[in-house]
Amino acid sequence: MSILVGSETRVITQGITGEYGRLHTLACREYGTNIVAGVTPGRGGQDVEGIPVYDTMVDAREKTGANCTMIFVPAAFAADAVEEAAEAGIELIVCITEGIAALDEARMKRVVTAAGARMIGPNCPGVISPGAKCKVGIMPGFIHAPGKIGVVSRSGTLTYEAVWQLTELGLGQTTCLGIGGDPVIGTTHIDAMQMFQEDDETEAILMIGEIGGTAEEEASQFVKDHVTKPVVGFIAGRTAPPGKRMGHAGAIIAGGKGTAVEKMEAMRAAGIAVAESPADLGSTMVEALAARA
Repeated sequence: MSILVGSETRVITQGITGEYGRLHTLACREYGTNIVAGVTPGRGGQDVEGIPVYDTMVDAREKTGANCTMIFVPAAFAADAVEEAAEAGIELIVCITEGIAALDEARMKRVVTAAGARMIGPNCPGVISPGAKCKVGIMPGFIHAPGKIGVVSRSGTLTYEAVWQLTELGLGQTTCLGIGGDPVIGTTHIDAMQMFQEDDETEAILMIGEIGGTAEEEASQFVKDHVTKPVVGFIAGRTAPPGKRMGHAGAIIAGGKGTAVEKMEAMRAAGIAVAESPADLGSTMVEALAARA
C-alpha cells in the first residue's frame, strides 16, 4: 500500500509547456504515472507528446477526472496556479516551484485548506510510491524500490541519499515524501507521520529534518505520543552558524533556536533512533528494525 499517490492517481501538470514542466512530466509518465493532461493558459488544444493541453484547470479536470496536479509555474504566478487548482476541485496539489514569497505561501495554504485539499510543498521534490509506480515530482525514479519503509524529508537531495541507501540494503519504500524547506508548507512532518502510522504496509519511518523552526521538535512529540512503529531521524545543519540561511528559506537558526542539537535531543527523548551522519541513514534503519524485532 502507499500514502497520497498510487495507481488510481490521475495527474495534471500546470506549466507543462515549459522546459522543466515538459521534462519532468515525461519522466513521470515513463515511470508509470497516469499523466492525463497539462495546463498552460493560451496553449489549449495543443499537446505534449500525446498529452492534451488545456487553458484552465476547470477544463482539464472536467475532461479528464484528474485528482492531482504538479506545478512547474514560475514563482511569481505559482500562488495563482495553486488557487486555480484548489478551486477546480483537485484533491492533491504538488507544488515543485521554489522561490515563492512567504506571503504568497501563506495565501496558498489558506486557499488549499479552505478547499479541503492537500498541498505538498512548495519548493519540494514531490512524492513517489514505488510499488504503485506513481511519481509526482522530480525525484529520480530508478533509486526507489517497493517495500515497507516510509520516508519524509525537508530536503530533496537528502531524500535521494536516504532512499539510495535503503534500496541498496534491500529496504524498499511504501512512499517517499519531500515536504519542502520553506517557512510555510502545506504538508508537515506530523501529517506524514500520521499517514504512515495509519498505513498497514509501512513498518518503519525515516524522518529527515534540518535546522530552523520547531517542526521536528513537534513531530518528535507526536511520535512519542502516537507512533508505534520504529522511527529513524536525522537533522541536517549541525555546523551551521546562527543567523545565516542555509539552503532552504526556512533553514536558519534564529534567536538561538532551531539548532540541530536541540532537534536531535528532542528526537532521542521521543525514542527516535538518530543517525549521526547522512552516511548512516540506511544502517541506522537496519539497527532500528533489528532492535524492534
